[in-house]
Amino acid sequence: MTSEPTSAAPPANPWLDPRRLMAMSVGVALLTIVLKTLAWWITDSAALLSDALESLVNLAGASFALLMLHWAAQPADEEHPYGHHKAEYFSSAFEGMLIFGAALAIIWAALPRLWAPRPLEQLGLGLVLSVASSAFNGALAWLMLRASRVTHSIALEADARHLFTDVWTSAGVVIGLLLVMLTGWLWLDALVAIGVALNIVREGVRLVWRSSQGLMDAASPEVQAEIEAALAEFVQHADDTHDVRFDHVTTRTAAQRHFVDLHLHMPADWSLARATTMRVEVEHALMALVPGARITIQMLPLDVEAHAGDTPAAPVPGAAG
Repeated sequence: MTSEPTSAAPPANPWLDPRRLMAMSVGVALLTIVLKTLAWWITDSAALLSDALESLVNLAGASFALLMLHWAAQPADEEHPYGHHKAEYFSSAFEGMLIFGAALAIIWAALPRLWAPRPLEQLGLGLVLSVASSAFNGALAWLMLRASRVTHSIALEADARHLFTDVWTSAGVVIGLLLVMLTGWLWLDALVAIGVALNIVREGVRLVWRSSQGLMDAASPEVQAEIEAALAEFVQHADDTHDVRFDHVTTRTAAQRHFVDLHLHMPADWSLARATTMRVEVEHALMALVPGARITIQMLPLDVEAHAGDTPAAPVPGAAG
């Protein structure tokens, strides 16, 4: 039998809502594009151009993520009985691919500057604009990462980590351009831009890999360990559990939703009412541990295994009678 909550529990703080934060990310991306483009325009710096291009990726990624969050929030229907939660993984993968495109554009623009460096103008003002945009990105990224840990939203986490990468990128650009001002080595401008491209490629690879694992129903080791510990504690403290055991405990994560499957073995002579009461107690204990989880519990007699030919699964520690 399966417990199906109507929806994931909303965060207690409305400012941690994924869609609200993603809409803020779109607005901040527009602001930073203006600031960084202006910084590049007045300085003609390849490094600041690379920073501005990354902000364009931020805008495209945040806009697509906002669309995917709205899609993921749609309730289950006949065509999607398990809901639309995996839509968030498309957002993360899309942002990763955008990063690759931005990196190629940055390298393409920077390479000619290595052979033929250009003089830079008004670097001081350009750096001030870059630092200001990074401050906006850093504050929003911190809030989004905090919210992603509460809501388990991979789209929110992906955007937050990309924004943090943008902050570190901007810091590297500032340091590089300060070195240009101190040394007069104009070729450092192009070298910093190429370094920016290589750094964001690393983040793009990580985002695409994380998305692929989610789409392939990768297990959630942290949640599984918590579930197994809770089942063991349930057996030790609940009534009528001396003849109960749990096995075949598996978990998977689909963005903000966790799925838990397990077998509950009990004496064959228990009445249906008694067995159902036990299942409901287990279900409530697990729902309290993992709010919003979809939990499937198969009830079986103690001497029956559900899948012929399976290697018997090790019982949850302390769960055997």
